[in-house]
Amino acid sequence: MALTGRFALLVALGVVPVVVAGISSAPLAWLALVGWLLVVTGAGIVDLSLAASPRTVAFGRELPDRVRLGEPVASQLTVQNLGGRMLRATVRDGWEPSAGVAGTNRTRLAIPPGERRRMTLQLVPTRRGDRRTQQVTIRSAGPLGLWARQATLAAPGRVRVLPPFHSRVHLPSRLTRLRELDGRTPLLIRGQGTEFDSIREYVRGDDVRSIDWRATARHIDPEVPGNTRLMVRTWRPERDRRIVIVADTSRTAAARIADEPRLDTSYEAALLLAALASHAGDRVDFLATDRRLRGRVHGASGADLLARMVDAMAGIDAELVEADWALVPGQVRAVTSRHAFVVLLTAADSPGSARGLLSVLPQLTARHTVVVASVADPALLEASRLRGDLDEVYGAAAAERGLLDGERVGAAIRRLGAQTVTAAPHELPPALADRYLELKAAGRL
Repeated sequence: MALTGRFALLVALGVVPVVVAGISSAPLAWLALVGWLLVVTGAGIVDLSLAASPRTVAFGRELPDRVRLGEPVASQLTVQNLGGRMLRATVRDGWEPSAGVAGTNRTRLAIPPGERRRMTLQLVPTRRGDRRTQQVTIRSAGPLGLWARQATLAAPGRVRVLPPFHSRVHLPSRLTRLRELDGRTPLLIRGQGTEFDSIREYVRGDDVRSIDWRATARHIDPEVPGNTRLMVRTWRPERDRRIVIVADTSRTAAARIADEPRLDTSYEAALLLAALASHAGDRVDFLATDRRLRGRVHGASGADLLARMVDAMAGIDAELVEADWALVPGQVRAVTSRHAFVVLLTAADSPGSARGLLSVLPQLTARHTVVVASVADPALLEASRLRGDLDEVYGAAAAERGLLDGERVGAAIRRLGAQTVTAAPHELPPALADRYLELKAAGRL
């Protein structure tokens, strides 16, 4: 049972006789107040007896299975009155706070017997993963709205919040460059280890090493008798390469850089690279790991690849544990025994946290082309330039020390045969995609 504000207001009105008659006849005023309380309480009991039972209802939900982080989604709850009385109720749908209910989650409904009504909530999720609601609370009031009957009933619902993939805005420009590498535009690029595509006539600017003298001897120039046309071979990047993306989900991935978790930036970079490599005809595998394998996407291609990747990423958050990098070479071998392009998305700004990574890099670089991609903190660079007062000078010294540590780790990674890509959160995904295109153009994948 619940008391409404209307009942409290009626009880408060009983104080008026006490105030008015309190000077001349206090006992009479108190008697009037007690009588008023009895009347109001009796009205509340009658009102409660006429209220519909909150348990004689049935629920139905209409909710999309998936939504991208930050995008609005409509949650619709259908309430059906199975009882024989008019249901005058306030319905509260119990979504967790990270589901991002816009406005209030309470809705007043009036449902005649046997009918149903629909309440709609706008959700703007603020976190990845499964956002859930388990219960619905119904407060059914009587015709006078004095007392109400309340019950909390099970009505589970779930929406999976996927990574937003904001970096997809960089995909069209990178696909244009990929088509240039692939020979689908007049610009053709030749690199070591690339696949032969076709023969065409030489034009100014072509690499003389691509001249095919046998084809030249067979192509007679009709405009100049006795002469031949100079022919060159065109090349396209090798296809069907293996790309293995490894995302570090240990404690360093929980740090927020530019108000975004480092892990979310890693996901953005992984999605852009996977989309680009999939269009290039390469096979992409994704691993999320710390002290254990947290997620894996293997054997997918095309649109199914990104769908499976975002679904796997949605439920994986950073764990406050140290990464066990000794597991990574074995995890990569389980994916492919061939030469692969291995991308390690991790923090590379502290010698202490990078010690495990550095210990296993020789095992990876001996068989694969390895790139270590990490997020740079723009706040460090900005703080290192401040010289206003003593506090800023000390802050600049600490920031400079952090930048030097990052440079030391990067130099150590390069000495072990891997490459590094370091950029601010919004610049890391396109920077990693550009490095992939550079290596593909050079035939090093």
